[in-house]
Amino acid sequence: MPCLNRSLLVLLCSLELCAGTITASESARPFVQDRFAIGLWVPPVAGPKLDERYRELAEAHFNLVIGTSGTNVNEQLTLCERFGLKAIVARSEAQAPWLDHPACWGALLTDEPAESVFPALAMQAAEIRDKHPGRFGYINLFPNYATPQQLGSPTYESHVAAFMKDVKPEILSMDHYPLMRQDADGRAAYCENLETLRRHSQVAKIPFWNYFQAMPFGDHPDPTEAQIRWQIFTSIAYGAKGALYFCYWTPGQGNGGSGEFPKGGAIITAEGRRTRHYDEARRINGELLHLGPTLMTLSSDEVRRFKTGPTSTHFPPGFPLRSVTRTGNDVESELLVGTFHMADGRRAVVIVNDSLAYTAWPTLEFDVPVAEVQEVEKSTGGLVKAIDDSPETRGFQLSLGAGDGRLFILPAAR
Repeated sequence: MPCLNRSLLVLLCSLELCAGTITASESARPFVQDRFAIGLWVPPVAGPKLDERYRELAEAHFNLVIGTSGTNVNEQLTLCERFGLKAIVARSEAQAPWLDHPACWGALLTDEPAESVFPALAMQAAEIRDKHPGRFGYINLFPNYATPQQLGSPTYESHVAAFMKDVKPEILSMDHYPLMRQDADGRAAYCENLETLRRHSQVAKIPFWNYFQAMPFGDHPDPTEAQIRWQIFTSIAYGAKGALYFCYWTPGQGNGGSGEFPKGGAIITAEGRRTRHYDEARRINGELLHLGPTLMTLSSDEVRRFKTGPTSTHFPPGFPLRSVTRTGNDVESELLVGTFHMADGRRAVVIVNDSLAYTAWPTLEFDVPVAEVQEVEKSTGGLVKAIDDSPETRGFQLSLGAGDGRLFILPAAR
C-alpha cells in the first residue's frame, strides 16, 4: 500500500526480537474463514461517538476491519462484536488476551515485507497459531509492480513462492492499484497479479484476498463506481475470497488529509464526512453479502478473456460456455470469465464486463440447456432460473453494466 503512518496501522514490535524456533502444536485448531471478507484499510479514527462510526461502517455492509487507527483494542473488539464485524487488530503481543475475543480473527503482523524478514514473520505467525488456536497472523504482500529492491527477491513469482514456503500463511493477501486513466490502462497487470495469487492459494489450499483502489492518490484518479466494480468482480472471477477497500477513512489529520493524500476522497473524509463512495460501497457490498455464501463454496478452475465479435467465439470441450457472440447492432464487448466447481459436482461461472464505460450484451450458449442454468441473485443470494435479458432477440442475451459481474450455477458436466 502507499506508505501510511505505520505507527497507527502496523505492529510496532521489531521482527528482530523474535528468536528461536516455534512449532505450532499439531492439535492447534487452524483459522477457518467463515464468510466472504468485505474489508478495509484505515478504520474509523478514535474519537467521540466511535460506536456511531462502527454502526455506519456495518450499515455499508462491511464485515471485516483491519488495523486500529489508534483505537483501544478492547473497545474496538466490543464494537465489532456489537455490530457483527470481525477484526484483524494492529497489535504485537502474541499472548494478549484480546486475540481470543470472539470478534478477533487475528493480528496484523506487517504490510509489504521484504523477503529477508520472512523467517522472523514465520516465527511470529507460528506463535499466534500455537498459543491462540483459530487465530492467525495477517501479512499483506507487495503488488507485482514493486521493484526487486522492495521485494528483496529477483522476481515477484519467487517472492510469493518464498513467502508461501517460509511463512505458510492462512490467508494470502496483496494490494494492487491499477492505473485506469484515458492515457494509461494498467488492468492487465492487475489480472496477472490475481493469477499469481490464484495459483499459489490453490496449491496451499488457502483463500486469497486483495486490496483495490477506492480513493484518489498520486497519479491514480478518483475511481468511478464502474472502476470499483471491475476491480472487485475481476478479483472474484479469479477466485478471491475477500475484497478489501483502500481506503475507508481518509488517512490524515483533518483539513483534507495530509502527506500522500492531500486530495482526500476515501469513503469517509479525514473530517468524518461521507463521500459518494459510501453509497457506492453500500450498494456493492450489499451484493457481495448476498453472493458471499455461494462464493465461499467455489473452487477456481480457470479464467479466460474474450471479445464478442460478429461470429461466435467457440470454447473447448469441458468449458461451461459453448459460444459467445454479439447480436445485431450491439457493440463489441470484452468479457472476463472465471469458471469454478463445487463440492457436489455443480459448476459456476462468473462473467465480468471488461468495459468501464459501456454495457455489454453478449449472446451466450451454455453447454447445457439454458433452462438448467441458475443465477445467484445479488438482492437475496437465492438461486433463480437464468433470465434472458432480451427475450425478443434470438438466443440468450445477458446484460452487464460497465465493470459489473454476474454469477451463474450450472449442473455437473455430463
